[in-house]
Amino acid sequence: QVQLVESGGGLVQPGGSLRLSCAARGSIFSINDMGWYRQAPGKERELVATITSGGSTNYADSVKGRFTISRDNAKNTVYLQMNSLKPDDTAVYYCNANLRRRYSSVYTDYWGQGTQVTVSS
Repeated sequence: QVQLVESGGGLVQPGGSLRLSCAARGSIFSINDMGWYRQAPGKERELVATITSGGSTNYADSVKGRFTISRDNAKNTVYLQMNSLKPDDTAVYYCNANLRRRYSSVYTDYWGQGTQVTVSS
C-alpha cells in the first residue's frame, strides 16, 4: 500500500508564509514527477507546481516568484514553500506523485488527502 501524507497547512495572514510537506510512504520502487495542486471552493483543481526527479520545476503563473517547490529523493518527500501569501491562495492543497510500486511495472498517480490553507486577516 502507498500513501501520500501531507502536513503544514493552516491559517496565515496576507503576506505571510507557510511550508507544506508531503511524504510518500509504503512499498515504493521509484518516483517520477511530484507536485502540488489546489482547489478553491466552487473552482476546479489547478496545478500549482511540479518537480521532476532530476529537480526541474514548473509553476503556475499565479505563484511564480512567491512559491518554491523542492524535493528530497532520499526521503520520498516534496515540499512547497509559500511566501507573500494572498487571500486568493486560499484552497485545499493536494500533493501528487507519479510513482512505481515495488513489484509493479507501471507508474501510477497517487494523491494526498489534502491540507487546508487559509489566507485571511
